[in-house]
Amino acid sequence: MLLKPHRHRLTIATFIAFTFVLLAPHAAYSAGMIPETSVIILNEEVGEATINIKNSDNSPALLYSSIENLEDDQENLVVLTPPVARVEPGETQAVRFLLNSPTPLKVQRLRRVTFEGILPKDKSPGARIGMNVRQNLPVIINPKGLEKDREPWLHLKWSVQGKNLTVENPSAYVVRLGQSVNVLPSNSLVNLPKLYVLPGEKITIALPNEIAGATAIKLYPATVYGFAVESYEAPLSK
Repeated sequence: MLLKPHRHRLTIATFIAFTFVLLAPHAAYSAGMIPETSVIILNEEVGEATINIKNSDNSPALLYSSIENLEDDQENLVVLTPPVARVEPGETQAVRFLLNSPTPLKVQRLRRVTFEGILPKDKSPGARIGMNVRQNLPVIINPKGLEKDREPWLHLKWSVQGKNLTVENPSAYVVRLGQSVNVLPSNSLVNLPKLYVLPGEKITIALPNEIAGATAIKLYPATVYGFAVESYEAPLSK
């Protein structure tokens, strides 16, 4: 999840939806469960991490938390507790993440966690609007002894062969990126299949056309916390 500063613009659709909420009798708006941070960092030497989740609704809700493995990495490395908890209005619930690796880690690993607040059924008369908000955050697992790297995207290797663009990550770090890159100097836009490149991973993207004279890739990296930083131009090999 990349977080960029943005301005709110009131579109016609937003105005209609907002008006509908105001006019609906006894309408209820749900802000959901709010995590205290945008990413969970789990260090192997510690073996666990904790995040606080706040119930911003005016009603008690059940907080459902679950770990999601990646399609390309299905090992069950993390256990969380509690998977279900009742959280009162305005209160917070601590969720613990426990490392469950049978062998020492050599590279960073990535998982996702979802937090969802389920409101109780409202049996009072009148039309009501209910909305459950699900938060989906990355969990980055750091192996013991791995030094911090604030610019892990510098390790990526980019190359073009014919109509294929390839990016390879020879490092021990999970690299988070924006959805698109630009091939320079033509400034051709290429969409990446996902927002991260795992350690040791090699991704090949089919280009719509062969790009002649390509010299570099302009990418849009993100910090470990998902915040976008200045673009970076990586040299391109052939």
